[in-house]
Amino acid sequence: MSSSLTIALAALGGVVLAGVVAQGAWQARKADPKKAVSPPVPRPEPREPVMGPSADPALSETVPGVLHHDGEPSGRLSPQLDDGELTIEGAGGRLLPRRVTPRVDALIDVIVPMMLDAPVTGDAVLSHLPGSRRAGSKPFFIEGLNAENGQWEPPLAGQRYGELQAGLQLANRTGALNEIEYSEFVQKLQAFSEAIGAMADFPDMLDVAARARELDAFAGEHDAQMSVQLRARSAAWSVGYLVQQASRHGFVPGVLPGRLVLPSAEDGAPPVLTLIFDSQAALSDDPSAAALRELALGFDVSQTDPAGAPFAAWQASALGLSKDLDADIVDDRGQPLTQEGFAFIDGELVRLYGALQEHDLAAGSAAARRLFS
Repeated sequence: MSSSLTIALAALGGVVLAGVVAQGAWQARKADPKKAVSPPVPRPEPREPVMGPSADPALSETVPGVLHHDGEPSGRLSPQLDDGELTIEGAGGRLLPRRVTPRVDALIDVIVPMMLDAPVTGDAVLSHLPGSRRAGSKPFFIEGLNAENGQWEPPLAGQRYGELQAGLQLANRTGALNEIEYSEFVQKLQAFSEAIGAMADFPDMLDVAARARELDAFAGEHDAQMSVQLRARSAAWSVGYLVQQASRHGFVPGVLPGRLVLPSAEDGAPPVLTLIFDSQAALSDDPSAAALRELALGFDVSQTDPAGAPFAAWQASALGLSKDLDADIVDDRGQPLTQEGFAFIDGELVRLYGALQEHDLAAGSAAARRLFS
C-alpha cells in the first residue's frame, strides 16, 4: 500500500513538474520577439538619398502628432511648385521625375557677380573651383552664363561662359549665416576669381548678416516635422519581423542602421516617410533575438512635396502598421492618437503649406529643401 502511494505521488509530482516546465517554456516563447516568417524577404538595396552634408534630423526626437518649429509646438504650415523637372527612365520603361541640380536662388542665397574681361571655358572654371564649396555649415554654388544659349548653369566642360556668379546660402537648420562663415566664403571666392581673371562684387557683410537672420527667423517659425510612436501591445518584434511587415507597406532599408524609408517617386528626393527604430538592434550580432517594442514613424513637412500626399501616406502607414504589428499609435506623451487627432493635424498642415507657398518656399521645392536641411 505504502509502495503504491509513493509511486502515485511520484507520478503526480512528475505531472506537476512537467506542467511547470511546459508553462515556463510557453511563457518564454511568448516573451520572445516575433520572428520573420520563412522564406525571409530579400533585403532590398537602400534607396534613401543623401541630401547634401546635412542629415535629416531624427524624427524620433520630434513630438508625434504635433507640428514642430525647432522642437516647439507650432500652428502654421505650407507648400510650393518645383523649379523645374526632368524625367529619367525607370524599371520597366516607367518615366520618373528627377530632382534638378541645386541652383543659385536670390530668395535664400546672397549672390556675388563675377565679371570677366573675356569669356572663359568650362574646363578652366572647373579646374579652379574651390576644393570645398562650403563656408562653415553653409553651401555655396558657382554658375556660369552659357555664351551659346544664354542660360545660367553649373560649369560644364566644353562650354564657354561670359559671366559667372556665386550664391552662398543664407540659412539652414544649423542657423543663420554668420560673419565668420561669410568671411570664409569671401576668401575662397576671391582666390577663385583671381585664378580665372574675374572681379567679384561682394555685398556688405552687415547687410548679408541681417538678411540671414531674417530668413532664419522665418524658417524657424515654419519648420515642421511630423512623428507618431508605434508601441507594441504584447509581444515585441525582431528586426527581421519588422522589416518583413514594413515591406508590405512599401518601406525599404535606409542608408543608416535602424532606419526604414518609403522612397519618393522623384529620383534623388528625400523619402516620403521614415520609420526609425533602435540602431543597436539593427547592428546586433543576432538581429532575430533583438526585441523592439517602439518605433517612430514620421515625415519632414518642408522636404516633402504635398502633391505626393505625404500626410495621407503617413496616416495610412501608421494605421496599417499598428494593425500588422499589434501596436498602439501614441504621441510623445503616450496618449493615443485618434482619427480626430489626425484630422486636426491635417488642418494645421494646410495652413503651414499656405504660409510657405506665400513666401515662394513651397514644401518639397528645391529652395525649401535647401533651406530646411
